[in-house]
Amino acid sequence: MDFNALFSQKNTVDRLSEKDIQQTHGYIELVKAFSRITYQSIYLIDYQAKSFEFVSDNPLFLAGLTAKEVMEMGYGFYQKYVPSDDFQMLIKINEAGFSFYEKIPIEERKLYVISYDFQIQNAHNKFILINHKLTPVFLTEEGKIWKAICIVSLSTNISSGNVTIEKLHSNLVWELDLLTGKWNSQKKINLTEREIEILRFYHRGLTIHETSEKIFVSIDTVKFHRRKLFEKLGVSNMNEALVFALNNRLL
Repeated sequence: MDFNALFSQKNTVDRLSEKDIQQTHGYIELVKAFSRITYQSIYLIDYQAKSFEFVSDNPLFLAGLTAKEVMEMGYGFYQKYVPSDDFQMLIKINEAGFSFYEKIPIEERKLYVISYDFQIQNAHNKFILINHKLTPVFLTEEGKIWKAICIVSLSTNISSGNVTIEKLHSNLVWELDLLTGKWNSQKKINLTEREIEILRFYHRGLTIHETSEKIFVSIDTVKFHRRKLFEKLGVSNMNEALVFALNNRLL
């Protein structure tokens, strides 16, 4: 497997203008500060250099290595720590994702986020399923994605894939069929006011009984709303529901 396969010909960045270069001044320091405050697993991709420009210290994405070691490995990191089937899937996702981006007006391309799940080997040599979200930071004058930011979190799904693209302030989400390579649009999940309330109280550590007292309903009513929430999000408990809601900006 060649990691260069992860770089689509559709997004080849082989020349940069002075204007392209000027727009990046000081941005890495902002990302570093954000990673310190949030302790999220973050890394930056430079598509022109085909390398990682920054990797945060959060261990989720590091496979037992240091952030510096992952940066030095670059995309060879994927070759070593992502299983073969998932690596091939990532190649498909890249091709489909850049094909999607080609059809978007250049001025709107920064408004989109692609999300997908894949397995990665952790520090204990076991594979864990992570969610990976990517959005452009800088485009070239031609509209190619030059630099992108990625945020990694534990996935709430049970298998790899689950590829979606969302646009900021849009009520649509596009899902990729990995068999056909086609994108299918559908409406985003919307939570009711009551479901959001119940999730927020759970986030604060309140029990079902305490939640029922806060919103002046019976315990059975809280349980009913929880069941409807699980069905809507495709999860089986409140921990999964909360992670899903936070990862998908539903709260």
